Amino acid sequence: MIRTAVAALAMCVALPAAAFDHAYAAWGALLQRHVRYIANGDASRVDYAGMKRDHAALKAVLADFEQVPRVEFDAWTKPQQEAFLMNAYNALTVEKILTRYPDIHSIRDFGTVFGNPWKDKFFTLFGEPMSLDGIEHGMLRKEGVYDEPRVHFAVVCASIGCPMLRNEPFVAGRLDAQLEDAMRRFLSDRSRNRYDAASGELQVSKIFDWYGKDFERGWHGYTSVKATLARYAGLLADRPEDRAVVRERKAGVSFLDYDWSLNDIAR
Repeated sequence: MIRTAVAALAMCVALPAAAFDHAYAAWGALLQRHVRYIANGDASRVDYAGMKRDHAALKAVLADFEQVPRVEFDAWTKPQQEAFLMNAYNALTVEKILTRYPDIHSIRDFGTVFGNPWKDKFFTLFGEPMSLDGIEHGMLRKEGVYDEPRVHFAVVCASIGCPMLRNEPFVAGRLDAQLEDAMRRFLSDRSRNRYDAASGELQVSKIFDWYGKDFERGWHGYTSVKATLARYAGLLADRPEDRAVVRERKAGVSFLDYDWSLNDIAR
């Protein structure tokens, strides 16, 4: 009996830890089931009621994220690290909403001072208490690490005003294409970004106000907000003459009010 127990223990010790799934199959399955594209695919809504029914599956996804040791993360390629952090951020944001759903109308219902959902260390990452701000600002936006301004169209805040939650996970092998697609979809949504010919202004998301400096650092060739918007003139205006104004950076820039309403498909 003792020999059997010792042998079994030895086998358990000898078994290697399961490799982390960089395809994010489990998280991807949840996104496929519970994220719906709207507005010609330029926005999305989340079926939070469905996510709640699948809460055990989401908890398992989060457990996989939390079990990754820092030494393993540090050995990954930068695209693998970025995909991991973006997917973790989005899955954890859904988890945060579910702690109050359906009695929540905005992520800001948690509070902006006490109970702040971005500063609350409500999960563990790399063996330490961590917040959403810790992932976004402490890691993804840290200068000299990833230098990727398009992160602002990848991590989402469960709000109508924010870029869409995609119905697929970010993966290292397609990360650049996914980030570019996310940015293009967001800029194509005229409810959040557009050129107004009557005023001669670009009316764009507050994201470009809050994080304008990230588009001025030369990361991925972005040197200013105006230069960034000029690059995507074809998405912001329809008439050739209007696109020319945007492309030549002659348009003023104003920032639209941000809609913090929950991006719930039920609403």
